[in-house]
Amino acid sequence: MKYYVAIDIGASSGRHIVGWKEGGELCTKEVYRFYNGVDDVNGTLIWDVDRLFREIVAGLKESFRQFGKIESVAIDTWGVDYVLLDKDGKEILPCHAYRDDRTKGPIEEVHKIMPFKELYAHTGIQFQPFNTIYQLYDDLKKGRLEKAEMFLMLPEYFSYKLTGVAKKEYTEASTSGLLDARTGQYDMEVVSRLGLPQRLFGHLDAPGTEVGALKEEIAKEVGGQTTVVLCASHDTASAVEGIPEDSVNMPYLSSGTWSLFGVRLKEPILTEKSCEANYTNEGGVGYIRFLKNIMGLWLVQSLRKELCPDKSFGDIAAEAEKGTYAETIDADDWRFLAPESMKGAFDEYLRENGRPLPENTSDYFRCAFMSLANSYAKAMRELEKITGEKYTGLCIVGGGAKNGFLNELTERACGVKVHAIPIEATAFGNLKIQMKRGEK
Repeated sequence: MKYYVAIDIGASSGRHIVGWKEGGELCTKEVYRFYNGVDDVNGTLIWDVDRLFREIVAGLKESFRQFGKIESVAIDTWGVDYVLLDKDGKEILPCHAYRDDRTKGPIEEVHKIMPFKELYAHTGIQFQPFNTIYQLYDDLKKGRLEKAEMFLMLPEYFSYKLTGVAKKEYTEASTSGLLDARTGQYDMEVVSRLGLPQRLFGHLDAPGTEVGALKEEIAKEVGGQTTVVLCASHDTASAVEGIPEDSVNMPYLSSGTWSLFGVRLKEPILTEKSCEANYTNEGGVGYIRFLKNIMGLWLVQSLRKELCPDKSFGDIAAEAEKGTYAETIDADDWRFLAPESMKGAFDEYLRENGRPLPENTSDYFRCAFMSLANSYAKAMRELEKITGEKYTGLCIVGGGAKNGFLNELTERACGVKVHAIPIEATAFGNLKIQMKRGEK
């Protein structure tokens, strides 16, 4: 029996999932789970990459303890964030988190050099204030790139820490806003015009590429040796790979902290319509993930943390379903990205738009769920308009697929049949890529 480990790290938690095939079916077991979240250090939001790496090693140790031999391991995380390294391979910290507001000034400067519509024509990547392109430009202006020899996106960085081998992966890099959408490699015209050091941008490898064996000291600590490989390192790319074969042709919604709404395409769409709708062309495993980022369950997670941290998400959804509050917010309004108080942000939006405020806690959650469903419906209408297709189904995967109330609201708002598949799609996709490589 061959065993593989998918290390799937999201913005709120990480997990080690061991996978193997039995009777032709993929079997999985979660062996380790850990907390993740941004740290506020003197007003700057950062990722504690040292702590995260310790959790990665601890989870590998538990994987070896339970299964003895591991064929390979691959890491996926969210997109856009990275670690700078100097010529000696030493980190230039901190590792900024995408919810930090450091890019406000750089965005305007970048768009003076290359207006967004021109950038979109090159990269096909939607505007988001935290895109890697703006973060790196901020590093450039602050002198942080002077000693940087390379930058590694987070899954690449953790693979480097495990092996000592630095490799850049296509799907993760595609979230940066720095790739040529047609070639799938870094767009050196964009890099050059922004004055970013060209040494930072190397060749991109495809999912399934071997990185290397564990460093000797790591292997000794975790209790075994294995091979680190590149999966589709962007978690959404792995999630799309994890969608069952009978659902791959319909639009998908990867529902987690972020909601990623899109469809697989053979070629990128770089039209004015797709630019105006803020649809993005990210990399997949042999296809383009044409999708839109929606604020997602971050709204619900933040409200829960603030209003009722001890209440389960199941109880929250059940209580919201019984309510009658009918007002909604624009889930994609940037005030909801990283507010000091999510409840306060809801109140502010509703007041500004002359709407009555929620009367109790469950009203806030009902508002959030209905608002997300409306955002999905808007994204569906835009998708149909841009692609010229009429869709009748929507495949929902990820944690949000377990929320029956939100699924019902989504089905009603989008006017399509919802196929909710409550699987760890990201881990499935990660493991699928490893196993395909292992079978060669």
